Amino acid sequence: MLLLAVAGFGIFLSWATINDYKPASIIELPIKGKGMPMDGLSDTISLFSWNIGYGGLGKEMDFFYEGGKKVRPTAGEFGKYFSGILGSLTHSGYPDFVFIQEADFKAKRSYYINEVAQIDSIFDSYASVYATNYKAGFVPIPVAEPMGRVEAGLMTLSRYRPAEAERLAYPSSYSWPKRLFMLDRCGLLTRYKVPGHAWLVLINTHNSAFSDAAAMRKKELAVLKKTIMDEYALGNYVIVAGDWNQNPIPFDHTLVTDGNRTHRITPPIPADFLPAGWQWAFDPAKATNRNVNEPYLKGHTGTTIIDFFVVSPNVEVLNVNTLPQDFEYSDHQAVEMRVRLGR
Repeated sequence: MLLLAVAGFGIFLSWATINDYKPASIIELPIKGKGMPMDGLSDTISLFSWNIGYGGLGKEMDFFYEGGKKVRPTAGEFGKYFSGILGSLTHSGYPDFVFIQEADFKAKRSYYINEVAQIDSIFDSYASVYATNYKAGFVPIPVAEPMGRVEAGLMTLSRYRPAEAERLAYPSSYSWPKRLFMLDRCGLLTRYKVPGHAWLVLINTHNSAFSDAAAMRKKELAVLKKTIMDEYALGNYVIVAGDWNQNPIPFDHTLVTDGNRTHRITPPIPADFLPAGWQWAFDPAKATNRNVNEPYLKGHTGTTIIDFFVVSPNVEVLNVNTLPQDFEYSDHQAVEMRVRLGR
């Protein structure tokens, strides 16, 4: 019996290895939907970023991989969370640019709901780009209740149609066989022609999480830095948005005044990561992410700020605001920003 189990697991690993998702360093992505031509772009634009936690990490949830016990919410909880997410997006004011992280395309953890299609339907007049960053035919942990199939990624939706879109692969440090069942992190770059000027380059990012990912975050930051510095050197406007899984610079957890217990993430991003003039745009008074080792309880559950924007020196930040929802529908809270492009 033991030999059969070992042989079966070996066959499974062989199948997973053969079918492992191995994206190229740069992949040109299809642009779906509509979107207006950039001729109508104002010099003042609005942006919105939210890690929706695949509709599975609302306030009642904990997660086994980060110290909790649960693998996925009940069907009823998932329905409540994802309906709340769709409702929040519907009432977002329809910003010019929307960045979504952790949108499931087809996954057991979200009851095989095509979240990408449902979000697209809300922004039906927008251009839409999707980049896969998690694709596993079957995740075998936890053994008693495996996560199963996962296919998920990043979405960038825009009122204006981009000229091009690319998936930028981030390097991974996971060894075989663990890498077969982990995320293949990436950035989603979209490029828009600004009338009479250079390009507006937007990058939607979801950097590595978990306690064993510090080395990968360092490599991911190196990829991001080279990309944005090269684009800025060409005279382009550059904005990065998303879930960095690290704190912005400078970050002072004592300035968070929303009633949450807040902590720092170590190791921090080096203080000299970007040259003078680049801006870390975030709302210092509100937490954007909560720990999922337990259900959320305000004032007790650990929180921090890891969702924010990085903006090039030729872009003026007008305001940034984290939208407080007490982590009702996701383990993250959305962040919105308004900027003015320099002329």
